[in-house]
Amino acid sequence: MKWKKFTLTTTTEAVDLVSSLFDEIGIQGIEIEDNIPLTESETKGMFIDILPELPPDEGIAKVSFYLEDLSEEERILKEVWEGLEELSSFVDLGPKSLETSETEDKDWINNWKQYFKPFTVDDILIKPTWEEIPEKDTDKLMIQIDPGTAFGTGQHETTQLCIRQLRKYLTKGDRVLDVGTGSGILGITALKLGAERVFGTDLDENAITAVGENLEANQIDSRYFQVVKGNIIDEKEIQDQAGYECYDVVTANILADVIIMLQKQIPAHLKKGGIFIMSGILNIKEDAVKEAVLASGKLEILETAHQGEWVSFTARKS
Repeated sequence: MKWKKFTLTTTTEAVDLVSSLFDEIGIQGIEIEDNIPLTESETKGMFIDILPELPPDEGIAKVSFYLEDLSEEERILKEVWEGLEELSSFVDLGPKSLETSETEDKDWINNWKQYFKPFTVDDILIKPTWEEIPEKDTDKLMIQIDPGTAFGTGQHETTQLCIRQLRKYLTKGDRVLDVGTGSGILGITALKLGAERVFGTDLDENAITAVGENLEANQIDSRYFQVVKGNIIDEKEIQDQAGYECYDVVTANILADVIIMLQKQIPAHLKKGGIFIMSGILNIKEDAVKEAVLASGKLEILETAHQGEWVSFTARKS
């Protein structure tokens, strides 16, 4: 089935009023495109190292909506134009042009699956549940991961850097703290490598569902991997739930700015001699993260690893 897409070109000044108008008409879900730079408060919680460079903001915006039931098209468009006419008396609507196009009714939730194939990180095979084990990899340690709506298939360089360091430093019976757990791939890898227990934190509640499903796919009892929604950097409740000076290994595959903020908190959760594996760091942020690790006064860097444009640090609590 195809959807019909309607795109109104207007001004950034009018976007909020146009959005409210569409909502009142009964249009569910709109898409807004503009070149307004994000504010500091908007980017603070996004965990993005480098924002895309936008063209100059010329005050123009596009507001799009989609219709599946075209029997309502005439009524909706009539109300759209009547509403715009009313709005134009007290706000500049700019070009006020409406373009139409068609878009395929794709299964966006599952469409990505065609790109996720089995792959290896040294002697570890990572594969989605819907793929067979390649014959050449039957002797490898297997981890099954379906990311769902949480980040983390393991294909990204940053995750592979973490997995290699886990393989190197984790010993049987270790307790692991996984900050920003996502799909749970690092925690599940740790359990497969012999960890006794994993405690994971994530800002996205979808991570809790994803981890549960991936534990089941790997036939691991959920009592060995607890996941909570929250921010260990500044939420005392999450810090207390995690516990203090009780982890042999901490993993954090996030991004540089978050890694820097974690330096003040993570040593409190590590045992003396515990290992902190950090990844998700673009090479242009390598020096800044290194300085933050050393400035903590509680960690010594054991290794720095690179893969593509990404960097990982492995440190030990002194």
